[in-house]
Amino acid sequence: MKPAANLSLLWQELPYLDRFEAAARAGFAAVEVLFPYDIAVKETKRACLRHGLDLILINAPPPNYTGGPRGFAAVPELVDRFRADMVRVYRYAEALNVKFVHVMAGDGSGAAAADTFISNLVWASDAAPAGLTLTIEPLNPVAMPGYFLNDYQLAQDILEAVNAANVGLQYDSYHAQVIHGDAVKVFDQYQDLICHVQIGDGPDRTAPGTGTGIARIDFAALFSRLKSCEYGGWISGEYHPGPVTENSLDWMKML
Repeated sequence: MKPAANLSLLWQELPYLDRFEAAARAGFAAVEVLFPYDIAVKETKRACLRHGLDLILINAPPPNYTGGPRGFAAVPELVDRFRADMVRVYRYAEALNVKFVHVMAGDGSGAAAADTFISNLVWASDAAPAGLTLTIEPLNPVAMPGYFLNDYQLAQDILEAVNAANVGLQYDSYHAQVIHGDAVKVFDQYQDLICHVQIGDGPDRTAPGTGTGIARIDFAALFSRLKSCEYGGWISGEYHPGPVTENSLDWMKML
């Protein structure tokens, strides 16, 4: 199994471009950057090349720093903007040779939001560059109140309706644990849909193995499940590491 580092959360003690070197020195071969859009593409690309890293995932659509929503693929009033913004996302993805783009649903509920999300994903899957996989990820209502995609069964329903080979499920252990109470059981139930894995412990998205109470995740069991089903993708650390990121990386030894 292959560890990756989410540089939007890990090594926040360092400037953005220095995080790539830190990740490489820690033994990572791949990284994620959630929203790279305010950094010149050439700077991110140069940092990856210099340190031998693949940039495997970015989020979409780009956030609006004038106060707009972070994600709006399920918002009926923003269909035109979503599709225009995804064109920009695809330019970034191609320039950075990204493997996955996480399409954020945004806030909403009900049939109109579901229909909009499905139609936008169908459009986005058709428009996506060759070799790129779009992902959807349920986010828990504590961290993201009002977010439309807040349940794994709903994600399965959406994926079945979209029915596209280049759209899959992004599993995050932290969100799965907070939403459903058992991240390992969620993985077992939906593993056939999962194309990308992110990890963090509950209840506060801390480093694997540092969770507390009933929200603590059994990572030995989760990694055992990943091995037994021969998951061959990336396992990305996306968590709050504390003041020194290197002190939070013991989970890599379990892979």
